[in-house]
Amino acid sequence: MKGFFKREGGQSPVQGFLLSAVNWIPLKVRIWLLEGLSQLLFATDRRHRRIAERNLAVAFGKKTDRERTQIARSAFRNMGRVMAEFSFTPRLNEENVSQYVFFEGGENFHRAREKGNGILFLTAHFGNWEWMAATFPIWFRCPCHVIVRPLDSRLLDGIVERLRTCTGNRTVPKEKSMGRILRLLRQGELVGVLLDQNVSWQEGVFVNFFGEPACTNTGLALLALKTGASVLPVFNFRQADGRYRVVIGPEIPVIRTGDKDTDVEKNTELFTSVIERYVHEYPDHWFWLHQRWKTRPWQAKRTKGYGKS
Repeated sequence: MKGFFKREGGQSPVQGFLLSAVNWIPLKVRIWLLEGLSQLLFATDRRHRRIAERNLAVAFGKKTDRERTQIARSAFRNMGRVMAEFSFTPRLNEENVSQYVFFEGGENFHRAREKGNGILFLTAHFGNWEWMAATFPIWFRCPCHVIVRPLDSRLLDGIVERLRTCTGNRTVPKEKSMGRILRLLRQGELVGVLLDQNVSWQEGVFVNFFGEPACTNTGLALLALKTGASVLPVFNFRQADGRYRVVIGPEIPVIRTGDKDTDVEKNTELFTSVIERYVHEYPDHWFWLHQRWKTRPWQAKRTKGYGKS
């Protein structure tokens, strides 16, 4: 039975069949179906709708209830579209990629690459982050290593793994990944980090995010400080024609005061502020269904006070 789910050196028959079956449905039809399903979930999935609405109340307290509800509805719709598009990833190639995704800021990437210290891409669950990562090696002919948390379902995890690696990228399981990532950066490789998720107080520090303390993973700051790797923000924005414009921003100068704890905290807050800026500008692009402020300062043995600014 084990071999039925996964064959050595490739995907399982079940995974391959499911992906092929899904891709028989035209992409536009899949988008229409899954966006429609997402709106049904918005009406019926009270738990995740409440999470999104609470998050939006924290981040956009000055907006009206109607405005925040519209953003939450759009966040559900975005998830449906991402799911529909994600399964299309194996069909992306050099000939058609520009019909779906295009990049700007390539000069920032090439400039950082010339330094030879590796690159850390700072991003978030924003727009279609899956396509952004998947199309990078097609566009630049250079693979990236993406830090991920494996799914609990072996079948689904195998499918997602194949989709994430079919264009040349490699995944790095989040658990005990620091040593492997350090080696990759020292070899001049590229590593993508999604820094917008809540973590336990043991894993992170509390930094300001929309005026509230948000427990944030310190890994990106630690890696940048230890290796000297360039930190480049990369975010994608859906255009009116349905394509995604991916912008690679200029390198973010890393703060170095000489005190490790201070440097980790300051840089983590700096990186988080970049994410906040994009979420504030394009709120419908972000994944509001996640409990970003779940870990609270009082849960930590030692915390510093962060209040609303």
